[in-house]
Amino acid sequence: MNIDLQAKDIKPLRQTFDRVKAYTGDKPASRYQEAILATQPKENFHYRPTWEPERELFDVRRTAIVMADWNTLRDPRQYYYATWTITRAKQQETMDANYQFVESRKLMERIDERLRNDVAAVLMPLRHLAWGGNMNNCSMASRGYGTAFTAPALMHAMDHLGAAQYLTRLGLLMGDAACLDAGKADWLERAAWQPLRKWQEDSFIEQDPMALFVLQNLVIDGLLYPLMYDQYVEEFVTALGGSAVSLLTVFMPDWHQESARWVDGVLKVVGAESPANQAQLQEWVLRYVSPTLEALAPVAKLAMGQQGSVALAAAQASLQVRLGKLGLSA
Repeated sequence: MNIDLQAKDIKPLRQTFDRVKAYTGDKPASRYQEAILATQPKENFHYRPTWEPERELFDVRRTAIVMADWNTLRDPRQYYYATWTITRAKQQETMDANYQFVESRKLMERIDERLRNDVAAVLMPLRHLAWGGNMNNCSMASRGYGTAFTAPALMHAMDHLGAAQYLTRLGLLMGDAACLDAGKADWLERAAWQPLRKWQEDSFIEQDPMALFVLQNLVIDGLLYPLMYDQYVEEFVTALGGSAVSLLTVFMPDWHQESARWVDGVLKVVGAESPANQAQLQEWVLRYVSPTLEALAPVAKLAMGQQGSVALAAAQASLQVRLGKLGLSA
């Protein structure tokens, strides 16, 4: 008996969704494009929000930024839920391996006790700052417009929570729950942390989601992460024999470098939309950079003593490079 197998070319009736085809043309689209493009609810709302009755549930008027089409925003990382969780799961595996390496070789115990205490005093309060970043990005996701903006904002919120959890795990390794309690007490009471704590808490009342995006994701994180994880952990602590701390916090600088691509990508598109948008971004940058530097100055001094001002200047320089590429200046 002979069986003749022949290949059949079955042409699909549709290459993608009509809502996506309007942006990409009649061709196969990526999962990211299908998850993001034109998925923002626009009509048939049952009620106005009782807490803000002058607005719709989803309203472009919540921000001073004006876009002809919010779907023009893109995430260069092409993150939707699946790709984001896969990436973070791989990073989790790396972090678990790092912890196993440090614990199995008792590397944390080999760090001078005084240095361990100093590191705990500097890094543990950052758990609460990361929680603030989570809160602010949740606000952006809630009040922002367009899935291309709000979806990555919510992922960004959870990434801040992940950073806080990694710091928690580090604190438990260095000194059990007492280490975490001491960090919380410092965040609430120690003088060096109060300007930064006040500045973070003041950010919670910012109602414009794009202004909050500039404040939290560009300015605060854009200065904090280079200062604390590049200058302090990678340079200062490692030079004193605390390389194990670098292994256990490697997620933070890697994540910041990755997420900066999204932050800068959004601002580049927003600024290119109109001179008015670019002027608004510039106004926000000028409003937020100086207070953030002032709030970080006592923390830099607490962490690195006289070298703190030099480290903060280096973080400011790295932010200025980013701003220059966006046509902005501080």
